[in-house]
Amino acid sequence: MKKVGEHVTIDFLGVKQDYTPDFYKKIIDKIAKKAKVNILNIAEHKFKPHGFTCVALLAESHMSFHTFPEKGIISFDFFTCAKISPTAALDILKKEIKHERAVIRNFDRSNKGIYEDIYSTPGHKKYYVVDDVLENFISKVGQHIEILKLEEFGNALFIDSELQVAEKDEKKYSGQFVNSALSLSKDNSSAAIIGGGDGGVARECLSKGFDLIDWYELDPEVVKACQTHLPKICGEIKANNNVKCYWGDAFESIKKVKDSKYDKIFVDLNDDQYCIDLAEKNMKGLKRILKSNGVITVQVGSLSKKPKQVNNWLKILSQNFGNSKLDEAVIPSFDCRWNFASSIMNS
Repeated sequence: MKKVGEHVTIDFLGVKQDYTPDFYKKIIDKIAKKAKVNILNIAEHKFKPHGFTCVALLAESHMSFHTFPEKGIISFDFFTCAKISPTAALDILKKEIKHERAVIRNFDRSNKGIYEDIYSTPGHKKYYVVDDVLENFISKVGQHIEILKLEEFGNALFIDSELQVAEKDEKKYSGQFVNSALSLSKDNSSAAIIGGGDGGVARECLSKGFDLIDWYELDPEVVKACQTHLPKICGEIKANNNVKCYWGDAFESIKKVKDSKYDKIFVDLNDDQYCIDLAEKNMKGLKRILKSNGVITVQVGSLSKKPKQVNNWLKILSQNFGNSKLDEAVIPSFDCRWNFASSIMNS
């Protein structure tokens, strides 16, 4: 980690007293001496009818106060690259400012970033710690593609701000995906993969001995980014003659496929309602290219996080095949159990 410095912010709530400008300048001086930082200049401004701002320029960065008497709030922040942590100011401030509660945030200023999990809620925030950004662009088909180096999970693919796969636990995802299908039927001569741009499912199919794998992927730029930055996931696929890629709209492409071609169909699309509706609309075409006793397996998202969408998938599969089976795998980078639904084409 390339550390620049430390930053602390403190919001004092329930403040009853409106302190004078001299009061804040004296506190700044006390903090500077304790933290062993050098004051270069102090700028201040008193607002009408109330409020005060005071900023101290330090040789080691800055310190500031912003007051909101009408709300009973005093906000303080202290950023420094000095050897002593800016939290040294806390004891002084708590003694000097009479308050009901203090909200303290302390964080390093460094090359590490944070990336909010798309499943966060206003009351439950979760973040990935990011060491580096390897790719960040909008593809020609309109997808926002990011390859981030995560501190805990290695290189990871995000599409439209949602984590798709991470190096550290991708095999848990792709392995369960393929095994869910094989648990219903061991036939493995041919497979179709709808989506799955990271290549993990294709790699797992190769490892299970599939002789023919047709990979229908909308966005070649996703595959290229993954081949560059996630070689452990999809590196061996590029030169393998058993895998043939078809670019563009998968459901248009499969219209040209002969009947009963595949033992297995893997649908690795987003688990949102748009993709559910898209698959339902094209289910007749998927059934047409599936062999008798063939299996279709779909990643359906997390039953604990999106139960409605998982149940919608199960309903569609049951209506079309007369059966459905739900499997799951714990995916640490997803921070939950992830589900895979399968149906077999009974003869």
